[in-house]
Amino acid sequence: MSRLVNGVRSFSTTASSLLADASSASRSVAQPSSFQVFRDVPPLRQLRHQLLKNERTVGFVPTMGALHEGHLSLIREAARENTDIFVSIFVNPTQFGVNEDLSSYPRTWDSDVEKLEKLNDELGRAGAPGAGQITAIFAPTSKRGGSRPVFFRGVATVCMKLFNATTPDRVYFGQKDVQQTVIIKRMVQDFLLGTEVRIISTSREADGLALSSRNVYLGDRRRNVGLTIYKALRAAEDAYLSGKASRADILGAARSITDRVLSEQKALAPSERALFEVDYISLADPDTLDELDLVDSAKGGVLSAALKMAPLEENKPGEDCGLGDGKVPVRLIDNLILQPRA
Repeated sequence: MSRLVNGVRSFSTTASSLLADASSASRSVAQPSSFQVFRDVPPLRQLRHQLLKNERTVGFVPTMGALHEGHLSLIREAARENTDIFVSIFVNPTQFGVNEDLSSYPRTWDSDVEKLEKLNDELGRAGAPGAGQITAIFAPTSKRGGSRPVFFRGVATVCMKLFNATTPDRVYFGQKDVQQTVIIKRMVQDFLLGTEVRIISTSREADGLALSSRNVYLGDRRRNVGLTIYKALRAAEDAYLSGKASRADILGAARSITDRVLSEQKALAPSERALFEVDYISLADPDTLDELDLVDSAKGGVLSAALKMAPLEENKPGEDCGLGDGKVPVRLIDNLILQPRA
């Protein structure tokens, strides 16, 4: 795709001119037809300034690309509450663990742009009063050096830079990255940023598996076993809803699921099994993320977990092993919110 932008639907002439002026900053990126792509901050800020003068609101959806329905649901929510949507596509190196391969993270620029174009068409057809559309994609180039900051500090730093670049009225995150959302909300509060943080429920497959860009690496065998993370969290939630409050009782219910499934998998032949490691299962305070020994029923808590799906040991002929032929390790994360009990 290499079409030049002639303006954005429902935009004023002045804003359209700003988009055209900004094209020189993003010529190296394939251009969609209904929104502009920005590589640099100054032209993006120029557009944001014009929107502010025209009393338009901006909703911001930060992503690492490889877009799926979960990302699109955040954009739809932003479109219901804002006139203009900014989406960032930036693979943040700080969001990868020590043993995770940053280079293997799926980068699907053309597919992402196509999905956003289709979504803009959908939003345009909806025609609801006040319904917004995607106006700009911010796709900065990483200039990070070889050192890696601590995970959450790195995430907060990147998000602060993105917030400063886009100055959105509202920013949208999925609940799946619950620890990240708590950090971001605290950062916005501490730095007195004039941005509302909106947390949207996790998008899931029909069987409960949380949508993730990394799921393309799973294949059928690891995907079926990977559902253990959701089943374990549900078992812990059921324990809480039945009246349990102690850490031992609630997390014990989750551990019983992961231990049983792992034992079953180890008993299978290498060509049949999908092994995994439990990275963590957490029960934390919803405001501070401090680990809890006892859940305050008036406050609730946050259940979260991470599983590391190991590469397949042996592949069967004709088996769907996912992108990378089952050789890429996949880290799955998920969480459930324990709502306060009467």
